[in-house]
Amino acid sequence: MKRVVFTAGILILMLVANFSFAQTKTRTKKTVTAHKTVTKTTTTVAKKPSAADLEAGKALLSKSDCLTCHKVDGPLVGPAYNLVAKKYPANEANYEQLTKKVIAGGSGNWGAIAMTPHPTLPPADVKKMVEYILSIK
Repeated sequence: MKRVVFTAGILILMLVANFSFAQTKTRTKKTVTAHKTVTKTTTTVAKKPSAADLEAGKALLSKSDCLTCHKVDGPLVGPAYNLVAKKYPANEANYEQLTKKVIAGGSGNWGAIAMTPHPTLPPADVKKMVEYILSIK
């Protein structure tokens, strides 16, 4: 009986550990020098935006000039938000990349027409807008 309880406990611990590690990304970088090999591991925890952050992003988006060129479900001047969400997975790297892109503006990812830069928007607000856009399915 003790063996069964012990085995069940180990099994439960393994499942909990597997679930908690499924939410993380691990990057390993090896540097080889003439004398030794150095391995550096970086772990990034995937953080989902809260429902309140997504609602704040939606509200900020509706107050901005973004809807002049973009729609949720069809192209105008720029790409539809649902196409952007399909192209870019919702993760921290894409939140940062797209936040910088919205602030700096530019062209090339969706065609020749340039997106107007938005240097006056606070990066935290732009990130909330990007999180909302990437949550659209």
